[in-house]
Amino acid sequence: MRTAAITVSAVEDEAGEWVVGGLKDLVILKSTGSEFAGFLTDPYTVLEPTHDRVMATSLVAQWRYHRTGSDWDMEWEATYVGVKAQLVKQFAVVQSLALQQTLYEMGKAVLETHPQIAEIRLSAPNKHHFVYDLSPFGLENHNEVFHADDRPYGLIQATVTREDAPAPGPAWDLQQGWLG
Repeated sequence: MRTAAITVSAVEDEAGEWVVGGLKDLVILKSTGSEFAGFLTDPYTVLEPTHDRVMATSLVAQWRYHRTGSDWDMEWEATYVGVKAQLVKQFAVVQSLALQQTLYEMGKAVLETHPQIAEIRLSAPNKHHFVYDLSPFGLENHNEVFHADDRPYGLIQATVTREDAPAPGPAWDLQQGWLG
């Protein structure tokens, strides 16, 4: 689902306009090219380290447009389509060591390809898919049958901002629920 928020302020110290575009509920999954290992554990850790796993999420992404002077003649549709394509592409091609790393690479790629964007915020719940135990049926499961868990295990968030990005002003004030 596509989202947008426009903030206009006449307050003396924060006068201006800010536009935040976005999307939410973008369900994406990759069946290989993702791992999660070498993490800290304690006696209560139940997640097994793995070097090949299904990685899935329901992504929320919001990006704050960079504004210079009267530069509002952007291609809103083209930017949305391009950002979404870049997010999906990076999710697919990055050899993921963790969802955190993947989100950073996704955000970085968006900023590299869209100079009109100053900052992007990503929120992604881990939607785990566990190998299903087929041994009660006398069968082996060679990473072919998975159980998609009914709740996320962890909410991973990342913000990637250009070094020269203008201050966000009140752009994010109404976005406190940006998590989705």
